[in-house]
Amino acid sequence: MWIIGCDFHPGFQQVAIFDNQTGEIREKKLLHPSQATEFYRGLEGEVRVGMEAGAPCQWFRRLLQECGHQLWVGDAARIRAAETRSQKTDRRDAELILRLMLEGRFPRIWVPTEAERDVRQLLMDRHHRMRMRTKVKNQLQSLALNQGLQKGRRLWSAAGLQQLRDLPMMEHAGRRRDQLLQTMGSLDQQIAALDVLVRREAEAREEARRLMTHPGVGPQTALAMVLTLGEVSRFASSKQVASYLGLTPREHSSGGKQRLGHISKQGSSFVRFLLVEAGQTAVRGDAQLQRAYRRLATRKNNRALAKVMVARRLAVRLYWMLRNRWTYAELARHVGKPESFRGEQ
Repeated sequence: MWIIGCDFHPGFQQVAIFDNQTGEIREKKLLHPSQATEFYRGLEGEVRVGMEAGAPCQWFRRLLQECGHQLWVGDAARIRAAETRSQKTDRRDAELILRLMLEGRFPRIWVPTEAERDVRQLLMDRHHRMRMRTKVKNQLQSLALNQGLQKGRRLWSAAGLQQLRDLPMMEHAGRRRDQLLQTMGSLDQQIAALDVLVRREAEAREEARRLMTHPGVGPQTALAMVLTLGEVSRFASSKQVASYLGLTPREHSSGGKQRLGHISKQGSSFVRFLLVEAGQTAVRGDAQLQRAYRRLATRKNNRALAKVMVARRLAVRLYWMLRNRWTYAELARHVGKPESFRGEQ
């Protein structure tokens, strides 16, 4: 059996290789992709490769899968924390990963399949195009305000857009307006096409269909939660889910004094964004979330804080719906009052 610690870089990888038959450890630097491909295709028998999470290595994962080799992905922060020495080099990093694997201390994490990663690309594609459209709309609003046209959201109605087109502007401002309107129309068409694909992917998954029964949760949020959480059985409680998504507060407590800060933001910023957005729709369709939102927003005089609270409660609800295979109606029937989840949060 070959056990390999891999310090991966875009142009090359430094590896520390252990052969359990001879007990020999050797080092090697492999250029991408030619030398790496030749090396891994030439290995025979069982091969286990360990590397840190976060590296852009889709081609490398596919190569190992084609060769039948195992790939272990580890928590990068915990791997770095295992080395106390200040000296950091590629060779030391590869040796550290190998040592952790040999000692049974490698902080292995769950990784999605290649098919799931591909669907994530669909979600990210739509998300980034939505952000591009928002930037375009903000520029058009600015142009309209400069010409005395103040319509707010009504600017995007058919009548509002016609007024914007008819505004008398100087040469370059008018050219910019026309190009922005053309870009917005193109983005609208692209987003509409992506919405069809996202809904199709969500409808194809039973878990996503169940999540979409919750008020405010659409195909984008449901599919993102399913693909991000993966096997929900790996989470012992909803507290772990909230922490995994970065929705729990930072804590610096010592000497009997508890100090809590803002949320950690350690998880997926994309999923947090979706949960906050979905939460604002959910409060309009769920009376209990609405009461909790208004109560906290009034008590703290902080609507942003209340939005994060709703996002966290929504994440907890969706976790329990996935874990127990509940729809929203079954969630309310089994629990009676979904607010009883507050102890889990």
